[in-house]
Parts: sequence; structure tokens; C-alpha cells
Amino acid sequence: MGKHSVRFDINSNLFLRDPQGSEYGQKLLKNSIVLLDELGFEAFTFKKLAQRINSTEASIYRYFQNKHVLLLYLTNWYWEWVSYLIDINTMNIDGAEEQLKIVIHNIVNASTESPLTEYINENVLHQIIINEGSKAYHIHDVDDENKDGFFQSYKELVNKVSDLIVKFAPNFPYPKLLASNLFEMANNQIYFAEHLPRLTDIKNRAKKYKDLEDAMNFMAFKLLAD
Repeated sequence: MGKHSVRFDINSNLFLRDPQGSEYGQKLLKNSIVLLDELGFEAFTFKKLAQRINSTEASIYRYFQNKHVLLLYLTNWYWEWVSYLIDINTMNIDGAEEQLKIVIHNIVNASTESPLTEYINENVLHQIIINEGSKAYHIHDVDDENKDGFFQSYKELVNKVSDLIVKFAPNFPYPKLLASNLFEMANNQIYFAEHLPRLTDIKNRAKKYKDLEDAMNFMAFKLLAD
């Protein structure tokens, strides 16, 4: 595959014009990721983004209604990216246990930069998901946005992992609960390790991803073995 060969089908309710389909839109995505990481969601504005890309706010508003929807778009792109990684990396793996280990690895390590998406820095986007991702759906209007399908990518991703859990442990009574908690745990524990270290046992910042992957494997397979 060459550059730009990965393009995800993001819910059309999340954009006025899909930024994946134009050079300007890709530039918008690339720089919004960098700026969100630099400033944080609260300080990020379309005015600052327009200044960064030598454009106008009006041009950005042709793609997204507001910065919340932009964050949702990027979050959906990330969920689709993780789903893609899981599909690719489990494609020729038969055993459910090994597949589940690969899933956990991909959940924790979805930050590897890919030449397939030049306009998306997956490493920086992963950091945004850790720091800002929950703001996309821990909101007052979550029920209305759910009706519009804003979280469909996440639900499909959780269901994919849930189905694999059932495949590995057919009698386990809480596959969706475990699947969704694997995703939330990965982001929260890295966040805690970086900012609130007394809330986690992941202490070694230099090898936090490896330690977290080991911990998640331990807890997941301990639960599934009982």
C-alpha cells in the first residue's frame, strides 16, 4: 500500500465536508492534531487553527460546525484506526487467546506512526485521545449525539473485541463490560501515569506502555479463566 491508501468511513453527521477527501482538509486534520496536543481542547480554537495553516475561520467552518465535532471526528478516526490494526494483525491468527493478546497490544500501542496516513500523526493523535478523548462523549448532549450515530465506530470496535472475548470464554457473563473497560483502562492508566501517578501502579514512565500491556493481560485473562 502507498501513502494515503487508508481512508476511513466516518459518520457523515460529523462533518460538512469530509476532510479526508481534499488537500486542504488533510492539512486541516494534520494541524488540528498538532495544535490540540499543544494547547489542549479548552484553549484550542478555530481562529488559532486558521492562523496556524494561514487560512480563515470561515474555511474551517466549511468542514466542521465547531471544535467539539472536530474532536469527535478525530476520536472516530482513532477508533477506526484501532479497529483496522486489530483486523490486520489478527487476520492470520487462529487461536482466540493469541488474538486477544494482539487486541490488547493494539489497544495500548495504537500510537505507531504509519506511512499510510501522512496527514495523521497517530502518535500525537493517541496522546490527544489519552488527554482529551473522554471529552468527546462525557457531555450533557451525549444521548442526542448517540442517536445521530456519533459513537457508532466506538460501539462497533467494542463489539468486535466483545465477540472475541466470547470466542475465547463462551461462558463469561460480561464480555462488553470487559471490552469497553479495556479501552477505557488503557487511556486512563496512561493519563494517571503521566499526571496523577498515585492513582496507578504503572510507575515507570519510560516503559509505561509495556507495563500497562502486562497488567491488562494479567487482569483480562485472570477474569476469563475463573
